[in-house]
Amino acid sequence: MEDRLDPMPEDWRRALAIVAHPDDLEYGAAAAVAHWTAAGKEVAYLLVTRGEAGIDTMEPAEAARVREAEQRASAAVVGVESVEFLDHRDGVIEEGVPLRRDLAAAIRRHRPDLVITLNPHDTWGPGWWNTPDHRAVGRAVLDAAGDAGNRWIFTDLAEEGLTPWDGVRWVAAAGSPAPTHAVEVGEEDVERAVASLAEHRAYITALDDREPAEYAREIVTGTVEAADRTGGRRAVSFQLYPRR
Repeated sequence: MEDRLDPMPEDWRRALAIVAHPDDLEYGAAAAVAHWTAAGKEVAYLLVTRGEAGIDTMEPAEAARVREAEQRASAAVVGVESVEFLDHRDGVIEEGVPLRRDLAAAIRRHRPDLVITLNPHDTWGPGWWNTPDHRAVGRAVLDAAGDAGNRWIFTDLAEEGLTPWDGVRWVAAAGSPAPTHAVEVGEEDVERAVASLAEHRAYITALDDREPAEYAREIVTGTVEAADRTGGRRAVSFQLYPRR
C-alpha cells in the first residue's frame, strides 16, 4: 500500500514516556510499551499531573491519590517500574519555559534514546478538538528533547547534577492524526494493554456503565485494529520526529 506506515525503530534501549494525565498512555500506546518491555527494553513514565480534575464525582485531592495508585498499577501490568509525577495542575497546564525546564530535567535524569508523548496537534482528526493539556505537554516535550542536550539552556540543572543529554534520537507522538510509523503488536501485548487500561477503575467507572475490563477491551482493540496501514495486522501508530 502506498500509504503503509513505516516500522518504528527498534535499535534503542531506553525510552521515557511523558504525558499529561494518568490513563493517557493506556488508550493505545500501552500495547507498544508491552511489546517493548517484553523485548527487554526499558521504559519509564512521567506524568505531568496526577489527574486530579479528571473525575467529576470525586474531590481533586482524593482523585489525585486514587489516580496515582491506578497509574502505578497500570504501568506495572506492561512492565514499567518507574512512574514519576510532576504535580502541575490538571486542566490548566501552561506551555512555556517552566514546563520545558521540568521536562528537560527529566530527560537528563533518565537519558532516553526515545521519548514518547501524546498528540501535540490541535485536533485528533477532522472535527475532534484536542485538549489544552495534551497540546501543551506534547509541544513542550518536542522542545524539551532539544533543551535537554543544550548546555547553555537551563544551566542550573547542570549545577544540580543533571548534565546535558543529547542522546534523544526520536520523539514519538501516539494518537497523532498524522501517523508516520507503527509497531506491530501481538495478542499478549494487546491483552496486557487491555488489563493496563482496566486498572483505571475509578476513572472508567465515572465515564461508562460497563465493567472496566469490557470498556478497556473495546477501546484497546479498536485502537490497534485501526492502524490498518501495516497490512491489516494489529499495531500502534505514532508520528515520529527524528532528531538525527
